Amino acid sequence: ALDLISTTQEVLTQELAGVHSFRHLGSQLAELENIIERMLQEDFGKCVSSDLNRPIADTEPLMEEEKIVSLVFGMLRKSRFNFVDVYREEAFTAVKAIVKQTVVEAVSVAENVDTEDGSVSSLADQMRMLNYPQWMDLLKQIFSNLLVHLKRAKTFHGVISDVIGIAAGKTLVPSPLPSPTQEDCLLSEATHLHVSVSEEAADVMISEAEYVTVQAKLNEMLCAVCDHAHDRCVKVITARSKDGFLERLSSSEFVALSREVEKFVTDCETISGRRCMSLRFSLQSQASKFVNRFHEERRTKLSLILDNERWRQADVPAEFQELVNHITRTGMLTIPDRTADSEKGPAEVLVVETQTFAVVGTVLMLMKMMVEYCQCVDNIPSAAPDLMSRLVDLFKIFNSRTCQLVLGAGALQLVGLKTISTKNLALASRCLQLVVYFIPKVRQHFEEKLVSKNKSMLRNLDQVQKDYTDHINEITNKLVSVMEAVIAQQLSKWEVKAPMPSMCFRSICKQISKMHEAVLDILPADQVKELFGRINSCFKKLVAQQLNTLEVSKNGGPQHGLVMSDLAFYSGTFKTLRGLESLAQDTNDVWDIR
Repeated sequence: ALDLISTTQEVLTQELAGVHSFRHLGSQLAELENIIERMLQEDFGKCVSSDLNRPIADTEPLMEEEKIVSLVFGMLRKSRFNFVDVYREEAFTAVKAIVKQTVVEAVSVAENVDTEDGSVSSLADQMRMLNYPQWMDLLKQIFSNLLVHLKRAKTFHGVISDVIGIAAGKTLVPSPLPSPTQEDCLLSEATHLHVSVSEEAADVMISEAEYVTVQAKLNEMLCAVCDHAHDRCVKVITARSKDGFLERLSSSEFVALSREVEKFVTDCETISGRRCMSLRFSLQSQASKFVNRFHEERRTKLSLILDNERWRQADVPAEFQELVNHITRTGMLTIPDRTADSEKGPAEVLVVETQTFAVVGTVLMLMKMMVEYCQCVDNIPSAAPDLMSRLVDLFKIFNSRTCQLVLGAGALQLVGLKTISTKNLALASRCLQLVVYFIPKVRQHFEEKLVSKNKSMLRNLDQVQKDYTDHINEITNKLVSVMEAVIAQQLSKWEVKAPMPSMCFRSICKQISKMHEAVLDILPADQVKELFGRINSCFKKLVAQQLNTLEVSKNGGPQHGLVMSDLAFYSGTFKTLRGLESLAQDTNDVWDIR
């Protein structure tokens, strides 16, 4: 019809100009042309609508393809390029309908959602009643249905790209293809389309500039439809996260969600040929909320159990020993599956490689939490910086609260301990040493997960390790100073006179034996030896000062003999202390210290 009209208009103006009976024919033909144009637009709208709104199960890549192709050729001939916008709007409407229909179907089959309940008015409210497995199935279904829709849009994009190439007089040479799948369909469409329409459209209908403009609009349309699909998915995720649902997921559940989203986004990027960010950004913001909650729960729990810690040696349940065995055996900071060993009774100490650790309950909980953070970063690598700063925070809480409660004696008020004993101090030190053992392993774990620009964060873990080591040294200093005070107080009452050993030395040796007994099964032998080596040096210095005050000298006189008798008693006491037998055998240098 359009061919006929344009030929007739040519004949009218060139050969039949001035013929009276044809004077109205030109305007009538123009009106006819307008009617045809409107018909083209309407028919195209209907074809596109029925193509995009047919059932998802329909595997035909493009419905009424021949009709759509001829309609587009007609519109190109009339320089009407808004058909791309018409398609875009129809595709947007279909995206919305697909998501809504998928949600409706999911809530209608869910037994725990009462769709008749008047109080649950909106579809979003009904969707929020779905539990995690139901909601994940729904999300997967939405992704799957939208991908079918986006592939249809990709097919349209391919076919119409081919049409405008032909309309612009460009020759397309399709590459040979294996038998087409639904995904490949756009190229096979191009192949047979080139054959079916090139004969009838040999004349050039659009200019190079128009071809470039329409091709750009087509590409933009495909990206816009993908983006719109993502925006609708963001709405579904946001609606479900309203009551904090996503933040309460376990890390493995959150990971399953992340993987589904990432897979869908990657599939979309393959279709549009462009990065799609809105869904990724939405997931990242959900991930940071998830990490927030993950951390707050553990932080609160740690603070609570620290405030109730009585700093007594605790039995070690089998699951914690198994966790340590798993880490030392595999090098992996993950919670192992429970085995027959998990059912064993608790042990007195925690065995880490060749060392034994006497511990309090709180440090075992911290150790398990530490592994949970490492496992969480395995699952959500993008949250590595966030998780690492939170874990550093957890380590700092344990260190500072332990310092306040034990060295600062805060546990006296909180849990009603009568005194902070040397045993409490030694236990606290050993717990800190256990954490220090694991920090390098945690550092290595995070180093593998952090991107280059965030690796400088690792120095925060180095600082934590230094803070813990300083704290351990402070506890050792405290144990020495406690004993030094006892010795100084006793020596201030020392009278060098019979009977020997004097009351003063009996008291000092009793206190030393008592401290040795308190720390012997808590601190390793080398640390016990070092501690009492320092105490012995303090003792000799204080005795030398007191001898100076009492004006007793190494002169072979009776007082010199009594002092030697007391010192021999002191050395004899060490011979009875396991691991310290040879420590105080030479006390003669008390006469040389000045």
